[in-house]
Amino acid sequence: MTSTVEIKVNKIAKSRVGEYDVNNVPFGKCFSDHMFVAEYSDGKWQKAYIEPYADIPMSYAMSALHYGQAIFEGMKAYKNEKGEVSLFRPTANFQRMNKSAVRMAMPEVPEEIFMGGLLELIKLDKDWVPSSETGSLYIRPFLIATDEAIGVKASDTYKFVIITCPAGKYYSEPIRVLVETNYIRAVEGGVGNVKAAGNYGRSLYPTKLAQQKGYQQEIWTDSMTHSFVEESGTMNLMFVIDGTVVTPKLSDTILAGITRDSVLTLARDWGMNVEERKVSLKEIEEAQQVGKLNEAFGVGTAATIAHIVAIGHNGKDYELPAVEARKFSNKVDQTLRDIRKSRAEDKHKWMLKVI
Repeated sequence: MTSTVEIKVNKIAKSRVGEYDVNNVPFGKCFSDHMFVAEYSDGKWQKAYIEPYADIPMSYAMSALHYGQAIFEGMKAYKNEKGEVSLFRPTANFQRMNKSAVRMAMPEVPEEIFMGGLLELIKLDKDWVPSSETGSLYIRPFLIATDEAIGVKASDTYKFVIITCPAGKYYSEPIRVLVETNYIRAVEGGVGNVKAAGNYGRSLYPTKLAQQKGYQQEIWTDSMTHSFVEESGTMNLMFVIDGTVVTPKLSDTILAGITRDSVLTLARDWGMNVEERKVSLKEIEEAQQVGKLNEAFGVGTAATIAHIVAIGHNGKDYELPAVEARKFSNKVDQTLRDIRKSRAEDKHKWMLKVI
C-alpha cells in the first residue's frame, strides 16, 4: 500500500546495529535504531514521525498509568535467503488492534498511519532483521492514553508508537504447564479477547507461583467452573486428540490469535479434522490416560509453536509424547518457517514484502 500520511523522518546519526549480533540477542531487550510515533488530539490524528529510539517523556499523571488505557500488538518481520524482508499477516494485526481500541474506548488507528508508519520503519531498520533460521524482527505497536490529569474518564489524547527488536526463540525448550483453577485471567463480558495491557499484568502473580513449582507457564481455565481450558500463558492452546486438531472456540475470554488462525488454516489445507469447541480438563486427562493425547502446544506470535511436554493438575503431571514424535505441530512449525523464509508457496498471501 501507499501511505497518504506525511511521515517526517529524523534518522539516527549512526546506526547501533554494528554493536550487536542480531542473530544472537535475548528476546525483547535490544531495540532497533528508530521508532514510529503518531499523536492524537482534538478528535483527530495529528502528526506522524520517525525518530531515533528513545525514552518517552511523560507526566506521572498520565492516564495510561492510572486507568489502564493501553493496548498493543505483536508481529514479526522475516528475512529470506535473498535478503528480502517481509511481514507476516500485518493487516490482521492492524484489524485486531482496532478491535482492542474500540473495546478500550480509544480512537481507532487509521490504516494509512498503522501500515504507512510500519512499512517506513521496517525499511529504515532493515539491517536489524535477523537472517538466522529461527530469528525475526519482533514488532510492538502500542497505543496509550496520554492525558496529564487525574480523573476516571477516557483520555482526550493518545500516542500510537511502534518499536522493534531483533529476536530469536521465545522458549529455548519445550514447556511444562500448570492448570490454574484459583486465579482468573478473563471473564465473560470483560476484555480477555483484546490485547489490553492489564490482561497480562493480572497474570503475572499466578504465573510466578507456577514457576516456583517448576512450570514455565499456566493453563487458564474458565472463570465460572474452572472445568474448561482457555489459553496458556500468552498463547492460544491446541491439542491433537486421536488425530484430530482440537482448540478452544473463540469467545470474549479468548484472544483471536493470528498464529492460531494460521495453524488451523494449514491443518484444514492438509485435510485434517479440526474442531473449535469447548475443551474440558476431563477430556484432556482421559485422552492422556488412554494414549490418545498425541500432542499439546501453545501458539502465538512470540513463540510460534511451544511444545507442551507435561500438564500439571491436582498434584499430578500428565506427561505427553516426545516432541520428536509429534507429526502435526512439527510439520506446521516447519511449514510456517518455510513460508516466512520464501521456501514454500504462500498460497494464502500471508507475506507482505517490505524491501
